[in-house]
Amino acid sequence: MTKDNTQDTTKSAGANALWGGRFSAGPSQLMEDVNASIHFDRRFFAQDIAGSMAHCSMLVAVGIITTDDGDAILEGLQTIQTEIAGGQLNVDPKLEDIHMHVETRLQELVGDVAGRLHTARSRNDQVATDFRLWIRGQIDDLDAGLKALQTALVDKADAHANTVMPGFTHLQVAQPVTFGHHMLAYFEMIERDRGRFQDCRTRLNESPLGSAALAGTSFPIDRIMTADALGFDRPTANSLDAVSDRDFVVEFLSAASLAAIHLSRLADEIVLWSSAQFGFIRLSDQYSTGSSIMPQKRNPDAAELCRAKVGRIIGAQNGLMMVLKGLPLAYSKDMQEDKELTFDAADTLSLCVAVMTGMIADMNVNTKAMAAAASAGHATATDLADWLVRALDIPFREAHHMTGRLVREADAQNCGLKDLALEIFIAVDGRISEEVYSVLSVENSVRSRNSLGGTSPDRVRVAVQSARTRLDKD
Repeated sequence: MTKDNTQDTTKSAGANALWGGRFSAGPSQLMEDVNASIHFDRRFFAQDIAGSMAHCSMLVAVGIITTDDGDAILEGLQTIQTEIAGGQLNVDPKLEDIHMHVETRLQELVGDVAGRLHTARSRNDQVATDFRLWIRGQIDDLDAGLKALQTALVDKADAHANTVMPGFTHLQVAQPVTFGHHMLAYFEMIERDRGRFQDCRTRLNESPLGSAALAGTSFPIDRIMTADALGFDRPTANSLDAVSDRDFVVEFLSAASLAAIHLSRLADEIVLWSSAQFGFIRLSDQYSTGSSIMPQKRNPDAAELCRAKVGRIIGAQNGLMMVLKGLPLAYSKDMQEDKELTFDAADTLSLCVAVMTGMIADMNVNTKAMAAAASAGHATATDLADWLVRALDIPFREAHHMTGRLVREADAQNCGLKDLALEIFIAVDGRISEEVYSVLSVENSVRSRNSLGGTSPDRVRVAVQSARTRLDKD
């Protein structure tokens, strides 16, 4: 082989100096395009550098590298952290990912000693560690956002413990409830969401670092030391599982999907409530838009977008499960597809939580419209049936049938149950007295629903205080 040929081969193999020793030619441009992940996994830079610092300190502690080399590496990593945080990352697609960008820059800063950092680890356990750290941070940030949303819901519930509105089943008037009770229903949904995220956090909080490519390492490393340094509860128990596991991402996306569904349900109600047909609430200008052709319009676009974005989050969960469903152990490059969709889902959910918090805190409630709607549709029919059971000592099914006859009569007279003459009630059963009218107002109806978890103003106030106590404990 001539000198020129040797130089050409070296140059070609050097297209990727970190792993190109096996190859006599560099990858094609198309291969570089499909293989590179730096345009999205650059978001891992802080986690990647934290993992590298922990790994370096451990290598020094167990005597695998010298203190001087360790100090130089740590100083270089700190410089890189500052540079990237300041927007000074020079992206080179040939370096593929954030790990290789950091290592290449480290070599520029400290020389060949940088190569010692990769002793006893692989990009496989590196990225698994980075991703766990990133998801853990996302859960903590989301928890704070969800707690703020709960606070907005509790504040609104407290302010409207007495506000009567129609409760619906099948989107038909069912029974009167209080608006405060309705707000607290979403508080409980979000509480479960926070619990699911915390469950996910507990399970993911194990360190893959030191699992290397798939089989562990022959170097005398201390995995407990690196796990402790990174805030993990323990090292992972099996190196094969550690590098191939993405359960924690699926769990995160599952919890995110259900949280997004809850936000979507609330958003849908906001869209309905803010319409002229309902008129229950009014969103401020901060969360409304207008029409380019209809000057009168106030569109609840923020709520509509929160209602729609759930599809992206559920799609991310489904997409990742399709990536994982047929993969043999251990790592395959398919798993590079786990990040973009997760990043997008996390960003989308965080935005929706913040928007929903703002809308709830900012919206004005039309108490008169709610009360008027609660009085329509014979919302106290169940109260009438319950009264008949108590007053006449009859089975509920019989009372239900009698109430149905009275509802039919009210419909025929185009009035409410409370507007029927006493003679109409007596015609159904002669034992009915004027006392029946005491249960036919929506205000009395909600006051009577004083069972644990019920809608009465007194119960709502107790529930508000309980909710605030739970938030304070958090």
